[in-house]
Amino acid sequence: MAKIAKIICQILGVLFFVTGLGAFVFGEDADWYHNLLHFVTGLIALYFGFAGSPSAAKGFCLAFGVGYLSFGSLGIAMGDPAMNRLWEVGSILRLSLGDHIFHIVLGTIILAGGILTRSGGSQLSTKSERVV
Repeated sequence: MAKIAKIICQILGVLFFVTGLGAFVFGEDADWYHNLLHFVTGLIALYFGFAGSPSAAKGFCLAFGVGYLSFGSLGIAMGDPAMNRLWEVGSILRLSLGDHIFHIVLGTIILAGGILTRSGGSQLSTKSERVV
């Protein structure tokens, strides 16, 4: 489980990058800033997934996992109950209950990847590696 954070960064990076790019190319009618946020998050995740160290990928997963969990939870708490928990963040983002649930699920997966990734110095040696 030493590289699970890198794998999560790779998968997340590809999905977010392609989704964000596709929204710009095909002119999806979602919030422009929301698409930009996913595009940039995808680029950052791709960097940590393919070029970063396992500990850097773990740090990304821990930070972004907590961030997404917090953002989703805030959306549910702050969203207007009369409008499907619609949360307007300033004038740049409009997030509904589906977005909040997505952010909570995604945050849980990313955070788990960070928690389950062993740090570089804590790897256990096997019997064959021990010197007698």
